Amino acid sequence: MSGKICLITGATSGIGRETALALGKMGATVVFTARSAEKGKATRGQITAVSKNEMIDSLECDLSSLSSVHDCCANFRERYDRLHILINNAGTWERERKVSKDGIENTFAVNHLAPFLMTNLLLDLMERSSPARIISVSSGLHGGTINFDDVEFKTKFNAMKAYRQSKLANILFIKELSRRLTGTGVTANCLMPGLVATGLSRNAGAFGRTFFRVFGASPEKGADTSVYLASSQNVMNISGECFRKRRVTKTSKESNDPELARRLWELSENHTQRWFPLDRRHSPILESPSA
Repeated sequence: MSGKICLITGATSGIGRETALALGKMGATVVFTARSAEKGKATRGQITAVSKNEMIDSLECDLSSLSSVHDCCANFRERYDRLHILINNAGTWERERKVSKDGIENTFAVNHLAPFLMTNLLLDLMERSSPARIISVSSGLHGGTINFDDVEFKTKFNAMKAYRQSKLANILFIKELSRRLTGTGVTANCLMPGLVATGLSRNAGAFGRTFFRVFGASPEKGADTSVYLASSQNVMNISGECFRKRRVTKTSKESNDPELARRLWELSENHTQRWFPLDRRHSPILESPSA
């Protein structure tokens, strides 16, 4: 991974931290997001010390704020002129309905809209850096469908349904993104890490936290497929797939529905477009390629 620049969201703990550490040990330049500069500085010191790699950097980013995501991407572009690996790792599980800094239901905002915006804001940079890879962390809990009539669960909030919808959105996004990236040298894949004992369970209630702690795999094991997709030559020409334990795995019928993926892309554009530079609001990647 020497010479490769990687950007990972949510790497101050859990799967993200272990992913950053593993790629750092491989010699990559690793940039990760942190909700606070203090947390980022502390995590950078820890990863640097263990990996023996000084090319570790952090960027402050609050994924519940699309303005913060926009600013984070702008800061990245000021520091780096290339991006080879983007790992949309960060996620949240909200036990009760909360809204983001932009007034959007937080599960949908953090788990889907933030990576949608970040990926699109950095796509031109990745195309210039190709071959490049985009990786999103989904979940085996993905399911149901996209509730276009009430995507933010304003009528009746259900934590599990909101989370499952956001993880389904991760897969649909990758499927549509991969289609749009055909011929660019940039691949897009997602993965299901399985049940992992991470901070994701902090809002899951006492029973949920205990269940994750007792039955969940270690964050290091949970990060294995993320690291594999970022570094292995075996997947360099694979795109539009979902992996589990380093192998392509089946996902729900809904996650393979191209019309559902197209509608979700349009909805996501409507939620995020004002954070795109004016000259990129109608860039080719935002438009469906001709058949």
